[in-house]
Amino acid sequence: MASQLTSSQRAWTAVKRGSPAKALALQDVPIPSKLVEGEVLVKVQAAALNPVGYKLMGTLPNFIARRPITVEHDLAGVIVDANGSEFSIGDEIIGFIPVQLQLKTRQGAITEYTRLPASNVTIRPPNITPTDACGIPLAGETAMQSLFDVGKLEPGQTVFINGGSSSVGAFAIQIAKARGCKVVASASGKNEDFVKSLGVDDFLDYTKAPIHKQLEDNPPSPKYHLIVDAVGLVNPSLYTHSEAYLAPGGVFVSTGPLPSFSWKGISDIVSTINEVFLRPSWLGGTKRTWKLVNVVHKKEDLYSLRDLLADGKLKPVVDSIFSFEDTLKAYDRIKTQRAKGKVVIRVDPKAD
Repeated sequence: MASQLTSSQRAWTAVKRGSPAKALALQDVPIPSKLVEGEVLVKVQAAALNPVGYKLMGTLPNFIARRPITVEHDLAGVIVDANGSEFSIGDEIIGFIPVQLQLKTRQGAITEYTRLPASNVTIRPPNITPTDACGIPLAGETAMQSLFDVGKLEPGQTVFINGGSSSVGAFAIQIAKARGCKVVASASGKNEDFVKSLGVDDFLDYTKAPIHKQLEDNPPSPKYHLIVDAVGLVNPSLYTHSEAYLAPGGVFVSTGPLPSFSWKGISDIVSTINEVFLRPSWLGGTKRTWKLVNVVHKKEDLYSLRDLLADGKLKPVVDSIFSFEDTLKAYDRIKTQRAKGKVVIRVDPKAD
């Protein structure tokens, strides 16, 4: 089928550093024609945005990003060249292009065709549409590795998830519940019904009082085994007060999204680094372990997410769907930081 394709396609590419409105251009680019061993060629049906996408777009210098470069990381599509892999032409898949791979190959997700390793692809369960499925990989693998690889969470234990209405938080809630854990999560009051619909055992509204203050005033019994901060490197207070609500031996895990590169963003990072790394416990530092999750794609994680989707234990959360041509409007939406779930691009207008 690949031999029947035309030579060019449309792709959203970052042509310079800056905001999406300044950096992105819809261009005609070649369809990948030479696959290396282990790669497959995919016709993209839908792609999802991630905050890391526009933050890297605005921060990475050209000598690292090697612009122009096709943007974004999560996709759903159809195999058009299996290239000797375990897949077949016509297989409908979910795929993931991590940042490191994107910088190496300059391939991305918001394009009509892309190439990626077969190990970064899994069959899309038939009960999930492309527009629902495309946003699973990055946020889902971040949630899994935060909970189990870094957090060492076990069935029956209790986890507190800060930022339960975020994409990572929403996946972490569902994945932890599927593993038989108790889950408490925070979000704003307007998102309470949404977060509770994901299966949490208890909910905290951060607009009523700072979360660390609410937990100090009414500490859980027993204390939490794990805290996953899906909000990230923003304010160290939840960590620095955690002895009151995180069990000895428990772990505080931050997903650590890139900060806003403003004076406030830089100040928040400096404050967090000081509290976490530079103040030992004997000088009044926090006597709890703090770890940052550095997501590394693992085939087994992507396959586990697929199985949870197929079994109905993980439900994708989609905030909004934009046409391929309206990609800039989609970035406007995700940058509001009010999206409840994934912001999706329907690359193929025929995709569900």
